[in-house]
Amino acid sequence: MNIRNLIVAGIIMTVSSATLSADEPVAYVNPFIGTTNFGTTNPGAICPNGLMSVTPFNVMGSDKNVYDKDARWWSTPYEYHNTFFTGFSHVNLSGVGCPELGSLLLMPTNGKLNVDYKQYGSEYALEEAHPGYYANQLTRYGIDTEVSATPRTSIARFTYPGGESHILLNLGEGLTNESGATVRKVSDTEYEGSKLLGGFCYYNRQGVFPIYFVIRVDKKPLQSGYWKKQRPMTGVEAEWDPDNGKYKIYTRYTKEMSGDDIGVFFSYDTKPGEQIQVQMGVSFVSIENARQNLDSEQQGFQFDKVCLDARNQWNDILSRIEVEGGSDEQKTIFYTALYHMFIHPNILQDVNGQYPAMESDKILTTRHDRYTVFSLWDTFRNVHPFFTLAYPQKQLDMVQTLIDMYKEWGWLPRWELYGNETLTMSGDPAIIMLADTWLRGLKNFDAETAYEAMVKSATAPGSENILRTDNDDYMKLGYVPLREQFDNSVSHALEYYLADFALSRFAESLGHKEDAQTFAKRSLGYKHYYCKEFGTLRPILPDGSFYTPFDPLQGLNFEPAPGFHEGNAWNYTFYVPHDIDGLKRLMGGEKKFAAKLRKVFDENFYDPANEPDITYPYLFAQVKGEEWRTDSLVNSLLKKYFKNQPDGIPGNDDTGTMSAWAVFSMMGLYPDCPGIPRYTLVAPAFDKIILHLDPRYYTQDTLVIECERPSPKAIYTDRITVNGKKHKGRFIFHEDLVNAGTIRFTLTEKK
Repeated sequence: MNIRNLIVAGIIMTVSSATLSADEPVAYVNPFIGTTNFGTTNPGAICPNGLMSVTPFNVMGSDKNVYDKDARWWSTPYEYHNTFFTGFSHVNLSGVGCPELGSLLLMPTNGKLNVDYKQYGSEYALEEAHPGYYANQLTRYGIDTEVSATPRTSIARFTYPGGESHILLNLGEGLTNESGATVRKVSDTEYEGSKLLGGFCYYNRQGVFPIYFVIRVDKKPLQSGYWKKQRPMTGVEAEWDPDNGKYKIYTRYTKEMSGDDIGVFFSYDTKPGEQIQVQMGVSFVSIENARQNLDSEQQGFQFDKVCLDARNQWNDILSRIEVEGGSDEQKTIFYTALYHMFIHPNILQDVNGQYPAMESDKILTTRHDRYTVFSLWDTFRNVHPFFTLAYPQKQLDMVQTLIDMYKEWGWLPRWELYGNETLTMSGDPAIIMLADTWLRGLKNFDAETAYEAMVKSATAPGSENILRTDNDDYMKLGYVPLREQFDNSVSHALEYYLADFALSRFAESLGHKEDAQTFAKRSLGYKHYYCKEFGTLRPILPDGSFYTPFDPLQGLNFEPAPGFHEGNAWNYTFYVPHDIDGLKRLMGGEKKFAAKLRKVFDENFYDPANEPDITYPYLFAQVKGEEWRTDSLVNSLLKKYFKNQPDGIPGNDDTGTMSAWAVFSMMGLYPDCPGIPRYTLVAPAFDKIILHLDPRYYTQDTLVIECERPSPKAIYTDRITVNGKKHKGRFIFHEDLVNAGTIRFTLTEKK
């Protein structure tokens, strides 16, 4: 086993700049989990919810790469099995399904100056990563690299073997579609500029937007300058210089450079073991703000201090939850999953409070944390309920962000990215997130403005509706008919039903009784799709008949399927969490319902990486006599799909959604239906879990979950007590949970 694999296995647990203590939560975080198997996480350095992330970029430039040799569909800057490093990208996405960002590539080299990334890239070894820290050794050059981050800035420390050495900032390459940039020399040790980004998922409406940066080095170079890729010119041979990788180098008299595929270099004559540090500050507002961010968050070049501060931030946020018992591997899975949940959303505002307004060229100022990267179709299901429970102030700032977006743009977002609505995925998920937060007791926001925004998207005609383009059919018919073969009509409608249910509960809470009745009635329209012949939901044609020929398994492995988005009928049929009792009646009663649900697992129809069916294991708790299956399935799914290894997430992490499933499940509870502020109880993975509650929002200091486990085979819940009193059933409401004090599970080997 090589040293890289030892680190990944968690055997080596030290950071070059600071030793990790075994009692620190960060000691159990393995950032390499999820870096393959399409988990699309990355091991780069970032602070909790930080704007800045510094990530090794290895998905472009070499035929030796296992995955995505040109990086044009790979949605992360890093893949574990790739080994060709072309720099550190700054500001990245983690656990998403489409490529974007992953630019501002910083690369150390030595030897003759070469600015072609396909030629200057290097294999690497001695890879190491911990929260807020990443390091490797570039084997081609013998250069040791280390990076860390503050919320809005980065720092790198490069240790050279000696001789002619360089630092390159490549502004052309990355995961974004855009290659244009502008850069200007400020001094011998500082450059400033901007880089264009845009084109998330390639095909949608997201526009082009700039990221601004300031880069500094701690030592004056012997020489610095720019490069620019030249286009082929017929009959002009002098433009090409093979020694410089067909790039033209500018070193004198040029204060500024703009164009596609440009970059900056710093050149040195280094001694063996000499270190050079590089800082970068970024902003989505201006160069001046990028500089202010850098000056505010870093005073001088202090790599070890930045690294220690980042580690302390992670310890502070992860220690909100303490676990006892269980194996070291279980603790690693748990704390790594919790770590992944705090990579996104990211703060967007600069240190002066400025940020780019939603879908606008305006620059506004906020007094609270303004967030970005809202993959709401994924995260409304469990990430935001978890924040509501364990980190309520963060959740309220995210709620306020969504309301502010409505005020700025006129619509709530679906999948927002740096002030742009990408319209990725489907449905109207902001409604669900906002309503669920309110119904769980966090009410410190403008509910009437939120309600106004919700009603607008729920009732506006399709021709005017950005979020529900098929709303005319939905409001008139009660369902969305299949008008094109792959129009995702059933999936759209199911998302609307759940949103309308949450909206009805919110309306009722605010006293809008008539609206509450209207939306509650609309939420039951899923019954139109139920087909007795197949026992599943089935697309409906405009004339009201069922789509034919129909195969409920079409859409397996994310292949296109009529009516369904990234899944098939089995992945969606039980996706009506707000009316499980109604679905039971459609299916002929509890026994037939349970039999169909068992079929999903018995015949491997369940997709652990597909959001609409991730609550399926918990549905057995709603069938009398079948509750034990929830214990059994959650236990087996955790063991099968969540591991302390690079493929230890069952596919795309979806900005923390898969990780949140693991965290909730290991704690012994799960939010089974948005809009109903309750949790399904399940046998916990640990002997004791202590959740430190925020005293600003909850009267109890802690929630303690204890588990009496007579043997390793005791995985079934025999008895639950709340503060010493026997608890009936498998459900607990949010208000009762946060006031419970102690919940105790007694497990048994018997089903």
